[in-house]
Amino acid sequence: MLGGDVGWLALADFQEIDEIAEDGATFAENARKKALGYAKAAGLWTIADDSGLVVDALDGAPGVISARFSGEKLAGDERTLIDHRNIAKVLELLEGVPENKRTARFICSLCLASPENVLIETEGTLEGLITREEVGEDGFGYDPIFFVPGLNKTVAQLASEQKNAISHRGNAIRKLTPLLEEFLRNG
Repeated sequence: MLGGDVGWLALADFQEIDEIAEDGATFAENARKKALGYAKAAGLWTIADDSGLVVDALDGAPGVISARFSGEKLAGDERTLIDHRNIAKVLELLEGVPENKRTARFICSLCLASPENVLIETEGTLEGLITREEVGEDGFGYDPIFFVPGLNKTVAQLASEQKNAISHRGNAIRKLTPLLEEFLRNG
C-alpha cells in the first residue's frame, strides 16, 4: 500500500532474526518495540505494526491480545482455526448484548524506526459493529464478524480494494505516507 520507488524486504528475508514478542500494553507500544528491535537487528529502517480488535462492550478486549484471544497457538494450528476460535469467543462473550451496544473498532499502530530511534508513528482505525454470526468468506481474523454500517457489509464481504480503502491499516499507512515524504525532504 505504500508503493513508491523503494526496495521492500519482509521479515521472512531475514531468517537469522528472532521474532520479537508482542508483550506491550498498547498497540503503539508493540509496534514501536518491533520496529526498533527489527531495525537494530537488520541494520535497516523498519516499518512495523500492531493491530487488533477493540470491542466496547468487552471493555476493549480482545485488544492487544487479539491474535491470542482464545489462547496461544498450538503446534499444528492453522491460522483459520485460530481465527474461528477467537471469533467464537467474542461472539460467546457478546451473547445477549443488543446491536446498539456491539460497537467496535479495528486499530492499527504503525511505527517507522531507524536502528537508532523512532522516526514516525501513526494510527488508523475502522469503526463498526460486531455481528451475531460470521458473514463473508474473504479476509482473515475478525473480518467475518466486523460489520461496516456505511457499506452494509462485513469486512469479509469486501473486495481487497474496498477493504484497503477503508481499513485501519490503510488509514494508518495513508497518514504515514505524507509524514515520510516530509521527513525524507527535510531530513
